Amino acid sequence: MVGLGRMGANMTRRLVDAGHEVVAYDRDLTLVAKAADEGAIGAAGLEEMIGKLPAPRAVWLMVPAGDVTRSAIDAVSALMDEGDTIVDGGNSRFTDAQARSAKLAGKAIAFVDAGVSGGVWGLKNGYCLMVGGDRDAVRRLEPVFMALAPENGYAHVGPSGAGHYTKMIHNGIEYGLLQAYAEGFALLEAAPEFNLDLHRIASLWNHGSVVRSWLLELTELALANPDQFAQVKGVVADSGEGRWTVEEAVNRSVPAPVITASLFARFASRDEERYAARIVAALRNQFGGHSFFTEAMAAEDQKESSDHDPGDVTTPET
Repeated sequence: MVGLGRMGANMTRRLVDAGHEVVAYDRDLTLVAKAADEGAIGAAGLEEMIGKLPAPRAVWLMVPAGDVTRSAIDAVSALMDEGDTIVDGGNSRFTDAQARSAKLAGKAIAFVDAGVSGGVWGLKNGYCLMVGGDRDAVRRLEPVFMALAPENGYAHVGPSGAGHYTKMIHNGIEYGLLQAYAEGFALLEAAPEFNLDLHRIASLWNHGSVVRSWLLELTELALANPDQFAQVKGVVADSGEGRWTVEEAVNRSVPAPVITASLFARFASRDEERYAARIVAALRNQFGGHSFFTEAMAAEDQKESSDHDPGDVTTPET
């Protein structure tokens, strides 16, 4: 496991708890030491990590998408042999996965793209895994996927790129769901004449209502502490996956007005503080551990902290 941020560390721990032997590496060696304390085999560098893996090797990357992932794949693949496998579990663009698979095939190294959902709750509840890649490479790693996922929470969804494409659409849907809940609770909050208890309503709707869901359960948690929620700023970052989903909708001539509008709502949140945006910010903190902007944090850079931490996975949405 390369990358021991909030996702990679928990995935490592879940694998170790399931009886798998995991060699763990991160540029931050304090995170490596922590993983070793929890049962992993620590490595101080990529070469040491590869040397501790028996052939055929499998290396799972949980690092930010883009240049960091590209550099990591180049560095790891230079140390690997025919028959080895690289898994990209970050939120890379699906076209990048297709290109990387083709490039690594020239070295007879398999490439698997794994869309991962579950956020900070994945350690306890398991991670939903949407996996793309060569069937033989995926089948060899199925014990790992099965250990990470809850029952029925893993599927080989198709060839290279399919895993990240599926995760991209998953996150686009998530945009729409978050925005719908946010706007609904904003309307409730905008009716002071009824003195509505929003936390109680969130709890109520989770019992038999057609809109009950895990996100609504997290809304209930987010509204449980009024003083804490009062500090949340309605500044909501947009992730690459949301933009890519809208781009794909345009490219494939598929109408996606709800997802598109929810993306634009995030743009609007940067200029105005709205109750709906504060709900979305609080929910993203609940399921993914994403930072929300309090009064003290308002002047900070609005980008996700994971964009700056190569030891963390790029999961603006999880």
